[in-house]
Amino acid sequence: MTTLSRPPLDPSAPSPGAREKFRNWLLFGLQDAKGSHQGPGAVGDSHLKKHSWWQVMCLTGVDYFSTLGYQPAIAALAAGVISPLATLVLVAVTLLGALPVYRRVAGESPRGEGSIAMLERLLPRWGGKLLVLVLLGFAATDFMITMTLSAADATAHAIQNPYAPGWLQGNSVAVTLVLLALLAAVFLRGFKEAIGVAVALVAIYLGLNVVVVASTVFEALTHPVAVGDWWHALTTSHGSPVMVVGIALLVFPKLALGLSGFETGVAVMPQIQGRPGDTEEHPAGRIDGARKLLTTAAVIMSSFLVTTSFTTVVLIPAQEFEPGGQANGRALAFLAHEYLGNGFGTLYDLSTIAILWFAGASAMAGLLNLVPRYLPRYGMAPGWARAVRPLVLVFTLIGFLVTILFKADVDAQGGAYATGVLVLMTSAAVAVTLSARRRQQRKRTIGFGAIAIVFIYTTVANIFERPEGLRIASFFILGIIVISLLSRIRRSFELHATHVHLDRQALEFMSSNLDGPIGIIAHEPLRLTAEAYRDKLTSAIEVSHLPLDYQALFLEVIVDDSSDFETALEVRGIVRHGYPVLEVHGPVVPNSIASVLLHIRDVTGLMPHIYFRWTEGNPVVNLLRFLFLGEGEIAPVTREVLREAEPDVSRRPWVHVG
Repeated sequence: MTTLSRPPLDPSAPSPGAREKFRNWLLFGLQDAKGSHQGPGAVGDSHLKKHSWWQVMCLTGVDYFSTLGYQPAIAALAAGVISPLATLVLVAVTLLGALPVYRRVAGESPRGEGSIAMLERLLPRWGGKLLVLVLLGFAATDFMITMTLSAADATAHAIQNPYAPGWLQGNSVAVTLVLLALLAAVFLRGFKEAIGVAVALVAIYLGLNVVVVASTVFEALTHPVAVGDWWHALTTSHGSPVMVVGIALLVFPKLALGLSGFETGVAVMPQIQGRPGDTEEHPAGRIDGARKLLTTAAVIMSSFLVTTSFTTVVLIPAQEFEPGGQANGRALAFLAHEYLGNGFGTLYDLSTIAILWFAGASAMAGLLNLVPRYLPRYGMAPGWARAVRPLVLVFTLIGFLVTILFKADVDAQGGAYATGVLVLMTSAAVAVTLSARRRQQRKRTIGFGAIAIVFIYTTVANIFERPEGLRIASFFILGIIVISLLSRIRRSFELHATHVHLDRQALEFMSSNLDGPIGIIAHEPLRLTAEAYRDKLTSAIEVSHLPLDYQALFLEVIVDDSSDFETALEVRGIVRHGYPVLEVHGPVVPNSIASVLLHIRDVTGLMPHIYFRWTEGNPVVNLLRFLFLGEGEIAPVTREVLREAEPDVSRRPWVHVG
């Protein structure tokens, strides 16, 4: 037996033109809120192939481990001779702070939602939605700068290679734009087998780094003069040892680039193969695998950070880290060429370029997963944002703009990257602290609270040191909030219900009238006395000239959270003071009423007639109440929602107002 995924083509139908073909290609996957061809980090369905935790670690590792391409150079430039001590502080924060926090996040968001979803659950309604939008702005900063910074550093490795053609010199912006365009082309075509590519890249890259680190550590130890010069500079340039440690604590926020990768590690959790007994509600095997992933990645990265911070500052002259220097943005590549020859150095450059480029792919996939996960559910994204390809084009154009503004400079983008990373990690620390407090886990609350304070200090210090990061993030945040609110306003007249269900009692209320139409009176759930129902029925009979013995249903919408958008409506039939009532909980009164009316029409085959009173008050105020509180001018808005949902007037439920 064969099934078709789409209806067969009509031979007599005219073939679509070039414009229509392009539109169909561009909006492919529009029916799927998460897109049809996701990249790395996508939420996998139950039927998709899962992988071992160490393979998935390579997927997040292309982002995390690739920072070795530029982090040691940025650390040496920012901290100078105390770079190794500042790196030790960074490693301590990683292993004792970030790792415990994200192990907890993995346990509480096993479907890859991350800390943003934890805060969303802890802070409901509009306050929670606004916080999510702000955090999405910082996440967009993190992922976008990951793309542009990684591409810029890949360009630096290509241009600085001794075998690179001369025409590349001075064209770093153009080369970076080409890399970003190639990245977009991959996603426009469709991104598959990401984990297999990631495993190969990470294995080659880490293997080459082991060779570089081992040879340079040996080189440093066999040249005690170089180590002695570094130690002398360390002990004399800042006075007492206490002062050196204090400065290392102050400087380490500049090295926060090495903390990237934890959010990605949680996002790729759905790709991890769980145990046979796992369920979607309790995926213990997946959680255990994610925790192994996070721990192993953190230990590997910490080992490389400690050793490379020592060898780079000891073996590379300080002036080479400055802009225009041979080690600027590529310290380990400089050592590979210097001590292992240009042949090995070129191989190292190629592997670095590949993993940095692929880190941009991981970041692009993170953006493609974040936007559909939150914004369409809030009604805060245009309809085309449900498709992958338009988003790829938008993100690529933003990447082009960032690259041109920063002139493909790795150092100039470091502040923005660190700001995005640190804010997300701070939000994760706050989320797990609130979670532990809610569960009355006193010791864990104190521990996570202390970690949150460390991340808050690190974030604030980084913002004061490099305020351009906050300025860049502010543009992303403002853009997301403005576009989201405009989209929410534009989509306010859509049906919000994902489905409508009438219980048995509700169906029995309508079965008494088999000829139709079905009369329904809209009623405010705040007035529940017998007199209120009697007055509303009497008013409807008088104003709409209904029969004196008219039997009508009452429909009440109880607004729970007006910030929600897509919801399932459960309609419950109850009898109150002898009057039949349909009661439903929804985020917005007019849209919920319209959804229920259309469902009643489809289920019974009878046309519903609903009766309203005019709403008192200023129309502008009522409009704002509708947009933000889910109430306001109910009758005309209900009619407008029905008009947009059902263009055929003869099939549209009737709205009566008096």
